[in-house]
Amino acid sequence: MALDLSRKLLITGGSGTLGYNVISQLAREGTFKVFAPVRTVRAFLQRLGPTVEFIPHDLQDEQATSRLLERIKPDVIVHCAASGVRPPRSEWFEMIGFNVAGSVALFKAYCALPKSVRFVYISTGLVYRVQQRPLREDDPVGTLHPYGAGKAAADSLLLSAAAEFGRTITVLRPFAFTGIQDGSERLFPGLLRAAVARQPFCLTHGEQIRDFCAVEDVARAVITCVKRKPREPIEVFNIGSGRSESVRALVEHVCRELNLSVDLQFGRASLPPFEPSYLVADISRARRELGWEPKINLAYAVWQLAAEIAPTLKLLEPCREFDSAGV
Repeated sequence: MALDLSRKLLITGGSGTLGYNVISQLAREGTFKVFAPVRTVRAFLQRLGPTVEFIPHDLQDEQATSRLLERIKPDVIVHCAASGVRPPRSEWFEMIGFNVAGSVALFKAYCALPKSVRFVYISTGLVYRVQQRPLREDDPVGTLHPYGAGKAAADSLLLSAAAEFGRTITVLRPFAFTGIQDGSERLFPGLLRAAVARQPFCLTHGEQIRDFCAVEDVARAVITCVKRKPREPIEVFNIGSGRSESVRALVEHVCRELNLSVDLQFGRASLPPFEPSYLVADISRARRELGWEPKINLAYAVWQLAAEIAPTLKLLEPCREFDSAGV
């Protein structure tokens, strides 16, 4: 498909797991000229091709952000950028400042653009108060989890600003995900690094219930929202697998599917403070209104990640998509 240079999309957080996968899918489609402000233009970003322009930028510089949007004049803004899922305690205020002040500054600049421009904000399932059941979009927001609290504040403020100034916003709340470009100290990159090093992998007790999705599916949900005309000016959607499994069951299942040999030592690591015991999405609204649902097998997403960061591992390639039983 030929690139339509008249359609412009600005996306923040392009060097992160989700932002990278959104840009990658858009670059393959060639339906938008993509502008991606990032703190640092890293070498791996250049492989995304000529339809993407990476721009060194600090989102907390409000004046520079306004000038950037005025220059680009995007048709759609996707705000993926965020800081610190598990930051050191000394960085708490820096993380909150970036996730809240940076988001508000971007939305303020967006409000100066024509009302035909749309804004998609990537929040997180961690914003919710624990309910011990699959979470719905109208469930109460409120958490002491440091990353979740900052995202919850930005989520609420942007929804309020959209209502106050008559702007359009779509808020997506992804739950846990993995796949290409996953990194840092997250679960599945850590599992693969342990396998490469032939070292035990220390985990928590693994009894916490989670909803894990392939990042490819989450990126597809974002792009669905980019392309569609919203039914309402303000919309909120949960994005996840919609399935409830313990972390232990998830990890063991992935290892079996990949024939991945790792000494899994459950109970050797402590749960981070304020980690929810149950975090699962009710994705009924996304299915109904977006026509979206997850398709990619979680083990396949981990296999893709392994090909990227642990190519020496000899793993079985699992089925790409779920079978009829949803496995």
